[in-house]
Amino acid sequence: MTEQIKGGVTAPIGFSAGGIHCGIRANQAKRDLALILSDRPAAAAAVYTTNLVKGAPLTVTKENLANGQARAIICNSGNANTCNADGIEKARKMCAMTAQALSISPEDVVVASTGVIGQPLDLCPIRTGLPELVSTLEATPEGGERAAQAILTTDTHKKEIAFRFSAGGKLCTVGGMAKGSGMIHPNMATMLVFITTDCAISPELLSRALREDIQDTFNMVSVDGDTSTNDMVCVLANGAAGNRPIKREGEDYDAFRQALRAVNLWLCRQIAGDGEGATKLLECTVEGARDTACAKTVAKSVICSSLVKAAMFGSDANWGRVLCAIGYSGAAVDPNTADVSFLSAAGRITVCRSGAGIPFSEQDAKRILSEHEITIAIRFADGMGKARAWGCDLTYDYVKINGDYRT
Repeated sequence: MTEQIKGGVTAPIGFSAGGIHCGIRANQAKRDLALILSDRPAAAAAVYTTNLVKGAPLTVTKENLANGQARAIICNSGNANTCNADGIEKARKMCAMTAQALSISPEDVVVASTGVIGQPLDLCPIRTGLPELVSTLEATPEGGERAAQAILTTDTHKKEIAFRFSAGGKLCTVGGMAKGSGMIHPNMATMLVFITTDCAISPELLSRALREDIQDTFNMVSVDGDTSTNDMVCVLANGAAGNRPIKREGEDYDAFRQALRAVNLWLCRQIAGDGEGATKLLECTVEGARDTACAKTVAKSVICSSLVKAAMFGSDANWGRVLCAIGYSGAAVDPNTADVSFLSAAGRITVCRSGAGIPFSEQDAKRILSEHEITIAIRFADGMGKARAWGCDLTYDYVKINGDYRT
């Protein structure tokens, strides 16, 4: 059984973390350098953006994780270290500086950066700040919180969570933290997600669990339709809980996957709800599609529709925009079987049956769509396929935030 507990990346045994302002960002009130450390070697796995333009840190991290092992994660905000001629060199130097400060191997360091693309990264603030950062590492909720704050860009709040589960007769924990607010679209986003666990699991199964899970969590999130260059989800498993190492499928592996899903699902909903300028978290559920692939295609299409997102901002039950998004999605579905309902804490209202409008109370619909969390529920009569996707409304503030993001 999976149970939510207090904390984030420091909730599992053997992990410490911290975050400071070192000077990459001009605003001294914002932390801009984060560090996570395992007190022992950890199995490691990661997934990366599908964008052909990739940040230099991703290339270096991929190299370092080729052996399926890591000890530390270093991440700066305020500069993406992307599309720079010396980006790879600087990412490697970040690993080397971090390794020296921690007395570990540079190959055991995961490096990540987020922020403005195409701006040279000055390593001097990082080099100067590392001793302070290392000295403030704590295996406490406060240490994890500081790290979670240091990776944020346009996010309005930190995102961290932890869950506990049993495996091999031992209590194990999975903790995670994330950043993500804009440039977010299926197949990863401008998001960085760092996950830690004290569960003992082989690098092969760890990688498999992560790769499979993101298909139904982070790859089903969209804020604005832009797939970023620096997206990464990385997980470290140090085995400090003392469970029998998970080396094959079975009950323990299933328990780990359930806990990983709980962390990822919570974080992806937080990312969607904190989209740039957003006032509402949107969830689109699809049932009765021909298969899962069709259901996913429809859910993504609806959640990505600018017109649907704008209608949700205005609390307008414009169900025709939902049907429109279904129609151009490319999914093999029969729109003439589509039922559409809107749900929230204020109730549920059905607005479309069998692809056609039905009488409904606009006043009730407005009340339901005025809540912070809204579900767009779609049901077909084509099969058993189902899926969920997450996004947010489209507001005036999204344009304001991105109109001068670089300057």
